[in-house]
Amino acid sequence: MTQTTQAAHRTVKVRGLDIFYREAGPKDAPAILLLHGFPTSSQMFRNLIPALADRYRVVAPDYPGFGHSSMPPRDEFAYTFDNLAAVVEAFTETLGLSKYALYVQDYGAPVGYRLACRHPDRVTAIVVQNGNAYDEGLDNDFWKPLKAYWLEPASLERRNALRAFLNVEATRWQYTHGVPHPELVSPDGWTTDQYLLDREGNDQIQLDLFLSYGSNPPLYPQWQAYFRKYQPPMLIVWGGNDQIFPAAGAEPYKRDLKTLELHLLDAGHFALESDGDLIARLMRDFLGRYVAASNPIPN
Repeated sequence: MTQTTQAAHRTVKVRGLDIFYREAGPKDAPAILLLHGFPTSSQMFRNLIPALADRYRVVAPDYPGFGHSSMPPRDEFAYTFDNLAAVVEAFTETLGLSKYALYVQDYGAPVGYRLACRHPDRVTAIVVQNGNAYDEGLDNDFWKPLKAYWLEPASLERRNALRAFLNVEATRWQYTHGVPHPELVSPDGWTTDQYLLDREGNDQIQLDLFLSYGSNPPLYPQWQAYFRKYQPPMLIVWGGNDQIFPAAGAEPYKRDLKTLELHLLDAGHFALESDGDLIARLMRDFLGRYVAASNPIPN
């Protein structure tokens, strides 16, 4: 691995918070902003970053309360998707990312789509991996306790029922369920995630975000209108065996986007863990046609 493709691990001040991020690739190359899901961090992209960094500037931040970024107390920072998106927006401006392709997964979708709607001129393409923008796919059993909490946000019983999503069995399940060969999935991912989830006070942060997730479906029409108006080239690489965001959530994108490639993979929620090489190849091909071709790296 050359110095160009080896990831650097940095921290930058954003709105008074320390935001940790991984970065690799030439500074003047077309940029890719990688936005992680729950309950992980930028570490989910640890293998994808060097696979793209010879051709792109690849940047992956940790949200507040995740990974190695600041975890401010809840009375100092409201853990909502609006606020996560605001921090990521300020982060991109601090780093001078004026244009970028988005990679969104799980929580990364509502964060990234907020950014795209605010600054459609900045988004050159979108890669979607198990991230919803349509109601389809949110009607399975996984979502029932979450929707019950959204309807009764003052209910401690509803809130505490979601603690089952925060234990190590649930975290391991997210990594291994639906994977044909789970023995190929490294335990390092879920072990790291669980260590960070188990920090004192992080459980309440995650429960706040479970409640805030209810703010996302009402925005779906706005995000869909963005797709129709601005037509960002979209590559969908979806773990088809995911029970959190099942394949039904991938299909509706076809309704609104003209330049779209959809690949349903024999993988689970964290498809990068089992199919990372394939996803990297698909991204290099797609972004090479729609991003790099119009944004060549200067000599």
